[in-house]
Amino acid sequence: MKLRFALPALLAALAVLCVAGCGGGGSGATDPATIAPPKTPLYLDVTVQPEGEVKKNVEALAENLAGVSDVGGFAIALLESKVTQEGEGFDFEKEVEPWLGEKAAIFFEEYEEGENFNGYGVAVQTEDEAAASSFVEKQAEGQEGPAKKGSYEGVDFYVSSSDGQTVGVFDGLLVFAEDEEIFKSLVDASEGESLGGEDAYASATAKVPDNSLANVYVDIGGLIEQAGNKIDSETELFLESVGLEPKEATAVASVVPGAEQIEIDLSSDLSGENPPSGDASKLLGSLPASSLAAFASSEFGTRFNEGIDRIDAQGIPGKVPPHKLKSALKKAGIDLEAIASSIGEVGAFVEGSSEHSLTGSFVLQTEQPQQAKNTVSNIGFFLRASHTPGVTAVGGGAAGFSVHSPELGRQPLVVISKGDRIAIGYGLAAAKAALAESGETLADTAAYKEAVSALGNTPIAAFVKVPAAVKLFTKVKPPSSIALQQIELGFESKGTYAAVGTEASGGLATAKLIVGIKK
Repeated sequence: MKLRFALPALLAALAVLCVAGCGGGGSGATDPATIAPPKTPLYLDVTVQPEGEVKKNVEALAENLAGVSDVGGFAIALLESKVTQEGEGFDFEKEVEPWLGEKAAIFFEEYEEGENFNGYGVAVQTEDEAAASSFVEKQAEGQEGPAKKGSYEGVDFYVSSSDGQTVGVFDGLLVFAEDEEIFKSLVDASEGESLGGEDAYASATAKVPDNSLANVYVDIGGLIEQAGNKIDSETELFLESVGLEPKEATAVASVVPGAEQIEIDLSSDLSGENPPSGDASKLLGSLPASSLAAFASSEFGTRFNEGIDRIDAQGIPGKVPPHKLKSALKKAGIDLEAIASSIGEVGAFVEGSSEHSLTGSFVLQTEQPQQAKNTVSNIGFFLRASHTPGVTAVGGGAAGFSVHSPELGRQPLVVISKGDRIAIGYGLAAAKAALAESGETLADTAAYKEAVSALGNTPIAAFVKVPAAVKLFTKVKPPSSIALQQIELGFESKGTYAAVGTEASGGLATAKLIVGIKK
């Protein structure tokens, strides 16, 4: 028997059904999370039968982006054609759709060092266990080669002789597993402790939108633990410096379709008890209107100061002993604590239409203009005094310095200050654009205004011009398949903007990504 066809075929079917809005019916079936082991690090569930407004939105998006009016029929026809070509055909409408329930999920039991997930399980809700069991039995009998048939805790199953894939039906679910041992662990979870009963999972998924189409739950701390608690020292130091606590964190992402937009909601307790908050949308909106992409963040100074304290306490291995970094720089006229206390918001933008024309700048908003000017001057003086190659002074209305180096390419790195801003740009023009007090800004553009409106009360934190970004991306990395080419062409012609909004409350950081789609 070859059961290997069943998993990819049915997973593909579930994927197209998410887009197609087809499927069985009902919502009273078993939650697939109740058969996932309690420490499952990665869990994805999908609604295979969207209804009402969600169904209409999915269909509208499919027609707008791909020009497919009957996406369900189109996708299922492709699926059946592919499966038939592999010699393992079945009639989806007659043999699967009648018993297919509302939701399905795929999950992995473990993560190993080397970035490999192992121990998968797939659970598909069924409205008719007998029909689902008949389908499994028929497929098993119709394949070549011997099949091992077994039973565990009253649950019958089949095991593929070629790859060990195991499938059975129990608790209103058709269940696949990578092997027999994992299948049995799913049966055990259904009768005892499971992911669905974990407090962390319940807390993380409590705010999942009712109109979501798909959700991904990640136990970030669990992944790190299963990988041997290995985070390289530099990465761990960086995460700590910005207040992130990954070893105790979870995250959930949800896909919410709209008629003219695709929304992804993300929530995480990654930032511990005091996640970054605030509203930097004013700074973001003040960046150049020509920006291809831009972002802004508040409370950077506080995080920067906390990070400097940690780095100073630990030192930089092989370079700076503990408790020496701040004092050494202060002797050179660079007071990191004073700098951090004066920094409020930070932002950045990228401009250009090709890989070779890209420029951009990082900008820091300060509360003490004189401190900003002195800091830039002192750093420039320190670099020149230490005979750093390629450092030259920049004069004019914005004072600072530039660094020329072959590693930087055709443009120098320019650090200048003016008023209450410090700009660190790739090229003088980009750095000056970050300081400009006149000219058209992002806040003046129609796409940006649409993005702010779509985010509602969530402060905007990042913005991307989708057509220009997709066009640039396809130049740098051409699509590897016709399907990807069609998707990218769809976003290039129909996409308007991508916007990210962020906020935090009660130890939980949330983000909202919205991609606007033209009719």
